[in-house]
Amino acid sequence: MVDYELHDHIAVVRLNRPAKRNALTAVMLARLEEIFRNAAQSKDLRAMILTGAGEMFSAGTDISELTALDVESARATSQRGQRVCDAIESCPVPVIAAVNGAATGGGCELALACHLRIAAHGASFSLPETHLGLLPAYGGTQRLASIVGRGRALAAMLAGDTITAEEALQLGIVNRVVEGEEVIRAATELAESIAAGAPLAVRACLRAVVEGSQLDLARGLELEAELFAGLFATEDVREGTSAFLEKRKPVFKGR
Repeated sequence: MVDYELHDHIAVVRLNRPAKRNALTAVMLARLEEIFRNAAQSKDLRAMILTGAGEMFSAGTDISELTALDVESARATSQRGQRVCDAIESCPVPVIAAVNGAATGGGCELALACHLRIAAHGASFSLPETHLGLLPAYGGTQRLASIVGRGRALAAMLAGDTITAEEALQLGIVNRVVEGEEVIRAATELAESIAAGAPLAVRACLRAVVEGSQLDLARGLELEAELFAGLFATEDVREGTSAFLEKRKPVFKGR
């Protein structure tokens, strides 16, 4: 129900349960966590794309799995979903959400955990959990607020409003909106552009931004300087600077 394909340093992860609108089961979440945790061990991987099969990104958590929860199992369910989204956000290579349709509830939270998001016209984002007597519990309350601000996030979550792709672009939730059939191609082009850069530099930049956002400015700047200095121990920085001076295309090896 979760497919994984690797093509020339770029991985495509696809939620593949279209008959159930790609609703997330415990098995699917476990597989997603495994995939994104394992990505940290791959030196060849340079970018990842997360998308959904069919016409929907994901309807969120399979409601049938929530009906039997008690307080303790509900806490474990929330923590499991948070681990998955944390694994995406802490992935050492950029993760691009190719949002091909509605991203609802837990599906929206998966998209919010990605580093970059491209949406199809007609795609949408919503966290309607209050209409079920719940609240977003895979990190959505925190990530949406950090992206759009507390007021806008609360307005969307408390009312369960649907945010269109165009509204998401204006709010900074997505980086780009394209025609529906173009969303995977656009995400792939972005992934290829990232993959053409120096892999260690890309990873360092991603780490500086993601980890730095959790730090105060002084500590964030220390992290930035540490990562910058560390790159000067790599072959790629010598290749990149030499290629620039020699007016040729660099050949990065990730070392």
